Amino acid sequence: MNNPIKFKLNGRQITSSVLGGQTLLELLREQLDLTGTKRGCDAGDCGSCTVLMDGRPVNACLVLAAEVEGKEITTIEGLGTEGGLHPLQQAFVDYNAVQCGFCTPGMILTAAALLNENPDPTDAEIRHYLQGNLCRCTGYDKIVRAVRAAAAPQQS
Repeated sequence: MNNPIKFKLNGRQITSSVLGGQTLLELLREQLDLTGTKRGCDAGDCGSCTVLMDGRPVNACLVLAAEVEGKEITTIEGLGTEGGLHPLQQAFVDYNAVQCGFCTPGMILTAAALLNENPDPTDAEIRHYLQGNLCRCTGYDKIVRAVRAAAAPQQS
C-alpha cells in the first residue's frame, strides 16, 4: 500500500508516496534519483548510506521512508551550494581524503554533524564520531586531517 509523506529534502519541501517497508535509502536512490547516498551493507554497519535527519547522522538503510514524515533530510547533494563545495567537501579534496569515494558522502555528512555539535574537535573526537563509517582505502589519517582543516575556518 502506498503512503503519502511530506518532508524537507535538501532545503526543498517534498511530497512522495512510499511503500510500508521501503527504506529511506531506497526512496532516495530509486525514487528520487539521489545516488550520492551509497548502498553498502544494508545492515547499518558501514555508514556508506549516512544522511542527516534533522541534523543528526542516520543510516538510511535502517530508517523506514515513512519515518521521515515532517523531518528534514540532508544528503550529500544538498550539502554544497551552487556557488561551490561545502568546506568539508573541499577539504576532502584538498587533503586527498577521497580515494575510491564510496564512503565519502557518509563520512562528510557525519563530519558535518560533528562540526555542528563541536566546531573544534580533537583528532580523538573526530575518530570517535566517525567510528560508524568504514573506509577501506584511506587509513583514516587523511580523513581526520580533512575534518580538522574544515573546522579551522569555522573558528573565530
